[in-house]
Formats: sequence, C-alpha cells, structure tokens
Amino acid sequence: MSKRVLVMAATKKGVFTLESDETRREWKQRGPFCEAWPMMHAAYDASNRAIIASGGNAWYGPAVWRSTDLGETWTHSSEGLTYGEGKEPVVNVWSLRAAGDTIYAGVEPAGLFRSRDGGDTWEHLPALNNHPAAANWVPGGGGLCLHTIAVDPADNQRVFVAISTGGLYASEDGGESWEPRNGGLPIMFPEEGPTEGEPPQCVHHFELAAGNSSTIYQQHHFGMFASHDTGRSWENVGAALPSTFGFAAAAHPREQGTWYLAPLNGDSIGRYMPEGRAAIWKTTDGGKSWRDTRAGLPQDGAFFGVLRQGMAADTLDPAGVYFGTNGGNIFASRDEGETWEPIAEYLPSISSIETAVIED
Repeated sequence: MSKRVLVMAATKKGVFTLESDETRREWKQRGPFCEAWPMMHAAYDASNRAIIASGGNAWYGPAVWRSTDLGETWTHSSEGLTYGEGKEPVVNVWSLRAAGDTIYAGVEPAGLFRSRDGGDTWEHLPALNNHPAAANWVPGGGGLCLHTIAVDPADNQRVFVAISTGGLYASEDGGESWEPRNGGLPIMFPEEGPTEGEPPQCVHHFELAAGNSSTIYQQHHFGMFASHDTGRSWENVGAALPSTFGFAAAAHPREQGTWYLAPLNGDSIGRYMPEGRAAIWKTTDGGKSWRDTRAGLPQDGAFFGVLRQGMAADTLDPAGVYFGTNGGNIFASRDEGETWEPIAEYLPSISSIETAVIED
C-alpha cells in the first residue's frame, strides 16, 4: 500500500496543496482553491477523506469549504453558522477540527460550532458563550476569535479550545459544558483587568502531547508554558528561548516530550524572526532544554513571521515538520526538524499549515 503526504496551506488568497510520496523529496503544488477567498485554516477530515477549509469573505460572509477529491472540486456551506437573529453576526471561521463523525469550527466573534454531516450544516454549542467567564473576553490583535481546537484521541468527548483574548477552556462532555484551564498563567494587563471572575488570557496556540492529552504545550503572549494536568496548572518552560513571544508550534506525532516552536522577536518591535535569522527551536524533554535548528533556513534578511496555525508535523517515521510564513514561503524538514528546505515560495500570506498521510 502506497502513501502520499499532503500539505495544506490556507492563505489570504485561497487554499494551496502540496503533495509528495513517502520520500518527500519532490512536491506537486496546486491551487489556489476556494475561489481565492481569504482562508484561515485548511485541514484533513480522515473519516470522509476530505479536505476541509474555513474562512470569511467580505461580501458573502463565513463558510466552510470541502473537497472529497483532494481539490479537484469544492463545495461550501454556511448553513447554521449564526448566533441567531438579532445577535452579532459570525464574520469568519478561524479553525476546524475533525474528530470521528464530528467537525468542530471556531469562529469570530468567539464561539464553537459543530457539524455531524461532513460540514453541510452547523449548530452552535452555546455553553461556551454562556459560561460566566465569557463576559471578560476581549478582542486580541486579530479580533475576538476561537482559533485553536483539539480533541483527545483517546476520548472524543474531551475537547479543548483557545480564545484570543479569553483563554483555554476544556469540555469533558463534547461541548455541553466548559471549564477554564488557565491556572498560574500571567494575566493580561492586570491593571485594566476585571475585578471579579476569570481574567482573560491571551493564548496564541496550544498542542496536546502525543499519546498523553494530560500534557498540553502552550505559546502564550507572555511565554512558553506546559501543563501536565489538562491545563489546570501551568509552568513556564521557555527560559532558554530567545524570546517570550511567538505564535506557531507543533507537537511530534509520537514523542511526548518533543515539540517545535517558532519564536518571534516581540509583540511591538516587528513580530519577525529574531535578528532576521530564521530558526525553529526544538525540545525533546518537555521544555527543560531547547536548541535552535537553522540548517537550510535563511540566516540573513528573514524578516518574516509565522502565524499561530502555521506549523505542523506529519506522521511518517522520521516525522516531517513544516511551517509557512506570512511572506508566502513553506519550509519542510524530512528529519524531524534537523535540516530544512523550501518547498513553496511566493504564495500569499499563509494563515495555516496542516498535513495528512493518505494511504491508497
């Protein structure tokens, strides 16, 4: 049985795909798809063997797109992507996560929707917005968005989401109820924060550790943190990094302590690779130590950033790691982040990178 590696890039002008065999040495690029809409996220729905992608169009509103033939043809739907008559409209779909027969969608303004028919129709899960902590959510730099969703592979009723600027929340019952999981994290602007209730947290991105959903890695606005109790408490694991600031991160598909991060130089001085020298930082011990990997990456004039969903790993052995930049480049590693090479250039600004290994 042969395998294909699919890399999906959501960009400001549609979705692009890159496809290779197991060697990952040559790539075929296709796109732009989705009528060149501004797209936030593209992912693979293994249950339906479909690419799913999300975004929002200034004229037509939000939608989730779907292709069951790896991009040859597409349909899209916004049916049910509404908070109801008289409520603030949904303007964008930021994130998607397929889990079994369910697809979750995170939207702006922040909320969570669910589809059980492959993305044809959507229903709002109101418990998250009805949580008392929601009263303290405030927009981050990209708006008030639900930007990251993860589902425990061992228990599809355990769902985690992150909101900017709101925090990380967990559900143990498939989204029917929620609990904040932000204990010990630094508070955003404490002098301006709420006097009561759950303070908002600026979570940039999070990942579940491979094979152990009790361990979560999080890139926060104020640093890199890890939790070993499903987010109930957090510890700073970023002291050795060149910056406390960044967005994108990826977890190794098998090794619980291995994680990849793309630090940026800071929130108010450019948000680009420190000193204009591109590097991905790697830990193999859960954040106790970090080292930079630079081989094959530009070391002069790399004034680009990597957005919060802009990095992913495939499931081959050795694992491939990929990241896309807001300058339109995609870099890939075939050796678990040790060396890098460009596999796409001059694309529109890249919002997300996801991968799939497809068996034929």
